[in-house]
Amino acid sequence: MSKRLYRLIVGLILLTGLYLDLPELIYALITVVMLEGITNFRIPIMLSKVRVDNSRDMSEDAFGLAFKQRFNFEAERAWRLLLGTMLILVYVIFFDQVWYLAWFMGFAIFGAGLSGVCPMYISLKWLGFR
Repeated sequence: MSKRLYRLIVGLILLTGLYLDLPELIYALITVVMLEGITNFRIPIMLSKVRVDNSRDMSEDAFGLAFKQRFNFEAERAWRLLLGTMLILVYVIFFDQVWYLAWFMGFAIFGAGLSGVCPMYISLKWLGFR
């Protein structure tokens, strides 16, 4: 499973949970994303180890751009922690005030999965994450 497909699935789960008003689905998504961010056991990596073909798609990283590494922390891991934290803030704590941000995040993540361009991931790479 590629990062692109993972983002597509995460965005689809988030939008489905919001549209059908299934808070349990969104809480499960938050739990999975936060556990992946904290433990660094990621579903795409585990699934790619099960597959025979372990080739990596280099077009997913950051379009081959070279960014200066300032932190010894993976940008993908930081993306998951940031996503989980934002979902907790937006959906769990302040949903009545900023309900539209959860929808924006869902469409942005879904769009990143469709296009392969994730502005948050590229921003984290630009900030210096590995």
